[in-house]
Amino acid sequence: MKNLKPALIAWALSVGAAFATPQGFALHDTPQPVANVRYEKDDGSRGDMEDFRGKVILVNVWATWCVPCREEMPRLDALQAELGGDDFEVVALSIDRAGSQIVRRFYDEIGVTNLNMYVDQTMLSMTALRTVGLPTTILIDAQGRELGRLVGPAEWDDPEMVSFLRSFIE
Repeated sequence: MKNLKPALIAWALSVGAAFATPQGFALHDTPQPVANVRYEKDDGSRGDMEDFRGKVILVNVWATWCVPCREEMPRLDALQAELGGDDFEVVALSIDRAGSQIVRRFYDEIGVTNLNMYVDQTMLSMTALRTVGLPTTILIDAQGRELGRLVGPAEWDDPEMVSFLRSFIE
């Protein structure tokens, strides 16, 4: 059954625009390489994108000063609560120059409890991930390749979006 999943993903990617993607999520014709960006974790340790190898991730590049980013964070938290586990994680990657303290304060203020905290104070991840605006959310497969992206806010806990993302999780 696991061998069917890569075939299904390959098919979905091959039909591109004909494949029903929710809320403007743009799938690539073929998976794209992803830069190995670095970040700081909540505990102060450092990590990089290779830490997620073997897991499908949804990387949301955001900042506390970005109003649409702030508004969609509870929905990303709900998505992590529903789909998060050994095979999938929402990676909320903050680019706040003020660092992890401001992100922790924001998480506490709005009640984010399911998302881990990842911060890139250097903002280099924006260039490395080719983001053109905030928020930008990138779907990355278990091999570390970009399957598609959505620029702008989305209703991440909407049943259509959840179903769409679930189809990529092995």
